[in-house]
Amino acid sequence: MRLFRLLFALALSLPMLAACATPPPASQPEALADYRETNDPLEPTNRVIYEVSNDIADVTLSPAARAYRWALPGGVRNSVSNVLSNLGSPVRFGNDVLQFKSRRAGDTLMRFVINSTFGLGGIFDVASGWGYPSHPSDFGMTLAVWGSPPGPYLFLPLLGPSDPRDVAGFAADTAANPVRGMGSGPGITVFNWLTLGTTTISEYADNLPAINEVKRTALDPYATFRSLYRQHREAQIAAAKQGRPATIPVWFSLPTKQQSE
Repeated sequence: MRLFRLLFALALSLPMLAACATPPPASQPEALADYRETNDPLEPTNRVIYEVSNDIADVTLSPAARAYRWALPGGVRNSVSNVLSNLGSPVRFGNDVLQFKSRRAGDTLMRFVINSTFGLGGIFDVASGWGYPSHPSDFGMTLAVWGSPPGPYLFLPLLGPSDPRDVAGFAADTAANPVRGMGSGPGITVFNWLTLGTTTISEYADNLPAINEVKRTALDPYATFRSLYRQHREAQIAAAKQGRPATIPVWFSLPTKQQSE
């Protein structure tokens, strides 16, 4: 019943999307500069969605994540994360190619081949020990490499911090998932939902200690999460942009970590 009330409150908050933060007048240049730097014109609405989403997470994701951490040892949770990461390799490889990052694409391809075979379907991350480290790559990053601006900050219901560029990237990556091309049927539907649910709980469980620490110590958790999201995302995009697209991976030998991007 509490979850129903929270979902109902979230639905009532959606018409508030027209609520925007009022920019300071030009007579206050420092405040205006801070407003532009924050780039959160929908802050009143974003805060409402954050509060409701946080309440929903408290009665759904947090208990599930705590149970997940309690039931599974760290090594087993790592293996689950490895399998999920391996399943996402085709999408990462496609984005590496679209970003014209040959070394990163080579690393992704080798990771998929090695971990799918010697790693028993991705249960073990053998590839990292062999000199092929993991890296993030998604279509939001691809758009950034192509020069697309992020747009204003968004806090999406249940999904969390984002921006228009990453929303488009998430949609494209979801559509590009090769499992969607395997046809339809109960088996595929169950697999998709199982993968989605496991990924959500696994990632939330991994970040649960940090999330709880921010909620406990930050004077303004919303602003802190916004800042952390942007710093993390900008670091990922910077790493992708600094790749060496003309470098051809030497696939017949094992590259060192210093040679990898």
